[in-house]
Amino acid sequence: MMTAATFIGFGEAGRAFAWTGARAFDRKTLDPDMRGSLIEAYKTAGVTGANDAATALSGASAVLSLVTADQAFIAAREYAPLLDAGALWLDMNSVAPGTKRRAAEVIEAEGGRYVDVAVMAPVLPARRSVPLLVAGPHAGAASQALMALGFSYVSIAGPHIGDASAIKMIRSVMVKGLEALSAECALAADRAGVSDAVLASLDASWKPQSWGDRFDYNLDRMMAHGLRRAAEMEEVAVTLEELGVDPAMTRGIITRQRDLGALGIAPPAGLAAKLQAINLTNTSDAV
Repeated sequence: MMTAATFIGFGEAGRAFAWTGARAFDRKTLDPDMRGSLIEAYKTAGVTGANDAATALSGASAVLSLVTADQAFIAAREYAPLLDAGALWLDMNSVAPGTKRRAAEVIEAEGGRYVDVAVMAPVLPARRSVPLLVAGPHAGAASQALMALGFSYVSIAGPHIGDASAIKMIRSVMVKGLEALSAECALAADRAGVSDAVLASLDASWKPQSWGDRFDYNLDRMMAHGLRRAAEMEEVAVTLEELGVDPAMTRGIITRQRDLGALGIAPPAGLAAKLQAINLTNTSDAV
């Protein structure tokens, strides 16, 4: 039998995870222009939609918070007093570890049990098979509750609030960064009429390797040649501007290449040694 559960927020993620018999409240139902579409979404998903948060949360032993990032802490603060004692507040929002720690304070102060949950892949098409990381002092109980709710891929990231979200947020630097870099490169290549040649060149030079090896190699190049590469990237920025493409990502690359190259460190062997050497320079403003 499933744990009594309530969705707070019923956007894409809530609708992907929903099951018949769950309850849901989305504050957008208070907007007359959006109420109709949300009621239809509740009906399609088979959930019981509530007109207010108090009704939705009453008797819930597990609450899945799936609001927008800017509302994650606000939702915790506003709804904490409405939770039953001991209810699990499963904060599945993509926010910083510090934001989750602040939310945990208000939930715990009202007798709830706060859990840091990181959703580690797109919710569609995986739905409740999506990988989840859970963290915090109630991670064990949360893992069991989530599996009882039909989530099949749940792992404990650590005992502290923020252990899961730190992995999610830092990983996003690479995942979302590559997306943005891909867009900037693809737009420029298309406008220059050289898409096929650029793609072929990338295919030829992008050898398969682990991310650890890739980080090690990239840091080696930046530490040894960052200043020269920054100068080259300045010209890349000019090229993009000539094509009418804002070099937003390229400008960041220039800064990072220059900052690491300016450290003047001969790159030692191995990723850990490189990171240690960079940290030991005590130049946090530069790096």
